[in-house]
Amino acid sequence: QVQLVESGGGLVQPGGSLRLSCKISGIMFRIYAMGWFRQAPGKQRELVTTIASGGSTNYTDSVKGRFTISRDNAKTTVYLQMNTLKPEDTAVYYCNVLQAGYWGQGIQVTVSS
Repeated sequence: QVQLVESGGGLVQPGGSLRLSCKISGIMFRIYAMGWFRQAPGKQRELVTTIASGGSTNYTDSVKGRFTISRDNAKTTVYLQMNTLKPEDTAVYYCNVLQAGYWGQGIQVTVSS
């Protein structure tokens, strides 16, 4: 049984930071590329960032220079470090096993003063 469990979300002021974690079990984590998506109210889910099995990364333009994705294969966990957060980053964030169709339950990130 594949499970993805996200943690680390919450409420933060503009300019603040949060670190999301996604613990994955039930798959051979190290061979899969991973991604973080987000969905804001009234908007479609969008891809934020990906990390390949070898560690190469990609980011959507709106988060470049502010967000960092990383992975720890020993802990079967993928992280999303989010700095200089903006109100427009408010969304439910989901981790995803790319090309395998597995999703986390989603975690709320709210950026507001």
